[in-house]
Amino acid sequence: MTIPRALTIAGSDSGGGAGIQADLKTFQELGVFGMSALTAITAQNTQTVTGIYELSEEAVGRQIDAVVEDIGVDAVKTGMIASISIMEVIADKVRQHRLSPLVIDPVMISKSGAALLDQPARQALKQTLLPLATLVTPNLHEAEVIVNRSLSTSQERMDAAKQILDMGASAVIIKGGHTEDEEAVDLFYDGEEFHTFSAPRYHTPHTHGTGCTFSAALAASLAKGESMYKAVETAKQFITKAISHSLNIGKGHGPTNHWAYNRYSKD
Repeated sequence: MTIPRALTIAGSDSGGGAGIQADLKTFQELGVFGMSALTAITAQNTQTVTGIYELSEEAVGRQIDAVVEDIGVDAVKTGMIASISIMEVIADKVRQHRLSPLVIDPVMISKSGAALLDQPARQALKQTLLPLATLVTPNLHEAEVIVNRSLSTSQERMDAAKQILDMGASAVIIKGGHTEDEEAVDLFYDGEEFHTFSAPRYHTPHTHGTGCTFSAALAASLAKGESMYKAVETAKQFITKAISHSLNIGKGHGPTNHWAYNRYSKD
């Protein structure tokens, strides 16, 4: 029996809704063996982040080495990477171990529009990791940062997708969760064709971890050998179920529901 294996390189969310916790839950629900390399540990809950504790470059690199050299990896995703030096370590390890497919979740801008990376770190992410990406998954705010302009129309998003591929990525999906449209429409471009993936927009405050979960579902699907198009389709279905059955946990913004895809598949 061949067991698909996926590695997440990201930060830890003590509240369990995002970061490696969300990634590992998603891998499990999609039938993939999940492994992790932590970049940072956060102290957070549904209301606030009270601390961020970055790991050393050596610690990040050794985690990746340990997993790859023994268990093996069929797909990788990255999430929160707070420093340029750790981005460079990850890029080195991706090249050293020829890690592919690689899903890059460019965690730059939060749902509210707040900056999560400073300008030098944003530039470094564009230069060190995007050129290695099999698929990059920016939300609308992040896509605007990457191409350095507003993206208010469909044509502007299509042009931005082409520009992101010009930076070296093999494919991109610009997520539509931050638009004002009645539906959440994601734009996918693989260098040859554009595709849109639509789902109803659910008005809930409990959406913590959506970006992590979506990119993890992509990585899991790719680890199982699905085509890029099929992986995006699966991830869209997974995150839509997770949002539509979100969890009212804690006193703030609760997490998406990682078991909804399997438990409520007939809805």
